[in-house]
Amino acid sequence: MMHGPAGGGWWTFIRANEQAQPNVTRASLRRVLAYARPYALSIALTLLAIFLASLIDLVPPLLYRDLIDHTLPQRDFARLTWVALAMLAIPLTQGLISVGQRWLISRVGEGIIADLRQSLYAHMQAMSLRFFTNTKTGDLMSRLNNDVIGAQRAVTNTLVSIITSAFQVVVTLAIMLSLEWRLTILALVVLPIFVLPARRVGRVFREIVNQQLDLNMQMNTMMNETLNVSGALLVKLFGRQRDEVKKFGERAERVRDIGIRQAMVGRWFFLGLELVSAVGTVVVWWGGGYLVLQGAFTIGTIVAFAAYLRQLYSPVSTLVNARVDFTTSMVSFERVFQMLDLLIEIQDRADAVELTRARGDVRFENVSFSYLEEKTDDEGRKTEDGNRPPSSVLHPPVGNGHGKEQIPTFVPTRRYALRDVNFEIKPGQLAALVGPSGAGKTTITYLIPRLYDPTEGRVLIDGCDLREVTLDSLSRQIGMVTQETFLFHDTVRANLLYAKPDATMDEIERAARAANIHDFIAKLPQGYDTIVGERGYRLSGGENQRVAIARVILKDPR
Repeated sequence: MMHGPAGGGWWTFIRANEQAQPNVTRASLRRVLAYARPYALSIALTLLAIFLASLIDLVPPLLYRDLIDHTLPQRDFARLTWVALAMLAIPLTQGLISVGQRWLISRVGEGIIADLRQSLYAHMQAMSLRFFTNTKTGDLMSRLNNDVIGAQRAVTNTLVSIITSAFQVVVTLAIMLSLEWRLTILALVVLPIFVLPARRVGRVFREIVNQQLDLNMQMNTMMNETLNVSGALLVKLFGRQRDEVKKFGERAERVRDIGIRQAMVGRWFFLGLELVSAVGTVVVWWGGGYLVLQGAFTIGTIVAFAAYLRQLYSPVSTLVNARVDFTTSMVSFERVFQMLDLLIEIQDRADAVELTRARGDVRFENVSFSYLEEKTDDEGRKTEDGNRPPSSVLHPPVGNGHGKEQIPTFVPTRRYALRDVNFEIKPGQLAALVGPSGAGKTTITYLIPRLYDPTEGRVLIDGCDLREVTLDSLSRQIGMVTQETFLFHDTVRANLLYAKPDATMDEIERAARAANIHDFIAKLPQGYDTIVGERGYRLSGGENQRVAIARVILKDPR
C-alpha cells in the first residue's frame, strides 16, 4: 500500500502558511465575533461592570480636590468624615464589581474555548483518511489546545481591554477639559509618541508568536509519538532512549528561548512609553504649578488633574499595547481558521440517497487510484510542476468561511496504487485479494467503504455508485476489521459497545462467542469490565483481533 509523503497534502499547506502574517480584515473580524455572539449578554454585563468600575475610579481625584480646597481649610470635620467614608466605599465597591466581572469573563472565555474546540474537532472528524495520513497527531493536538486558547484571549482579554480603555480615555479627557483646558492640551502633546512605534513592535510580536506556536507544535508532536505505547516500545527495542531525551531537550530549549524572546521583545518600547508618561506628568506639574502661582486655579485642582493624568496615560498605553496584543492573538485565530477552512474531500452530495439493506454485489469499473503527492524543493517548499494541485485548488483562501461548501480537485501522481481495475464480487461470494506488498490490496478495501474516492472509474454496490449514496447509510452496511487493530483504553465491554451502543449483554456475549473470544474474556479478572490498555496492549495481538471481530459481528452490518 502506497501513501503520499508525510510532508505533502494538507500538512504542507498548513506549514507553508504558518509564517504568513495574519490579515486582520473585516471578514476575519466577523468570524471572530461570531464565536463571541452567543455570549453577547455576558459580554455586555462584563462591559457594564467595567464601565461602572471605571466611573467609580474617577471619583477619588475629585475627593482629593475637595479635601485640599475645602474640607481642610474650612476645618469641617463632618465633611472630612464623609470624604473618608467615600474613600473607603470606593475600593469596596470596585472589589465587588471585580468579582462579578471575573466570573462573567471566565464564563465567556471558557465557553469560547469549548466552542472552538468542538468546531475544530467536528471538522477534523469529517476530514478524509488522506488528511490523517498526512498530518501528525501532535500538530492536531496543538491546534486544539495552544491555538484555541490563544484565539480565546483575543476576545476575552484584548477586545474587552480595547473597549474599556477607550471609554476611560474619553471620560477622563472630558473631566480634564472641564477642570483646566490648558493643562489638558499640555497632557495631549506627548500622546503621538505613544502610538508611532506600535506598528513595528506588533509586527515583531506576530513573527515571534508564529515561531513559538510552531516550536510548541513540534515539541507536542514528539511527545505524542514517543510517549504512546507503540512509540515507547520502538524506542526501547532500539535502545534510543538517550537519543530521544537529547532530541526532546533540544526542542524544549528552543521553546524556552523563544519564550524568553517573546517576554523581552518590545521591553525597550514599553520602557519608552513609561518615560513619555513621566515627561507628560512633569510638563503638567510644571505648567500647572506656574498657573497656581499666577492664581489661575487652586492647589486641589492641580492635584486632581495629576491623578487624572495617570488615569489618562494608563489606558492610552493599554490601547497601544492592545494593538500589539490583538494582532498577535489573531495569529491563533487565523491558525484555527486555516484548519476550519480545509476542504472536506469525502462528503455527501446534495442529491445523495440512502443505501437500504444491501445485497452485497460489489463491482469495480475501470478503477484507477493514486494517493495525492506533493513535490517540494530542497527547502521544503512546493514546486510548480504539474504533478500536484495548487493550494488554491486544494484549499480556499484563509478566512473566506466557505471551505465546507467547495469540492476539492486532486491531481494524481505518476505512480498508481491501482490502474484500470475491473472485478465483481457477487452477494454471498467469498473473495480473497492476493498479491505482493504494494499491489493495492489494502487500497481496494479502503475504496469500498469510501475512505477514498477513486481517481478514475467507479466503485458500485448493488449497482449504486458509492459517490451517490450517503456516507452514514454506507457505513451501516459495511463491517471491516483492519490489519492494525485499534482498541480504546477502556473496558472490553465499552470497546464492543462502540459498534452498537444500545446492545444488550446477551448480544455482546453472542458476538464474543461467534468470534471465539468469550471464554477468554470470562477468565479475565473483571471479565467484560477489564481495561484493555492503550490500543489494547494488555491483550495479545490475536486477542485484539478477536475482540475487533466480535465488535464487527455485534454491528451486524449486512
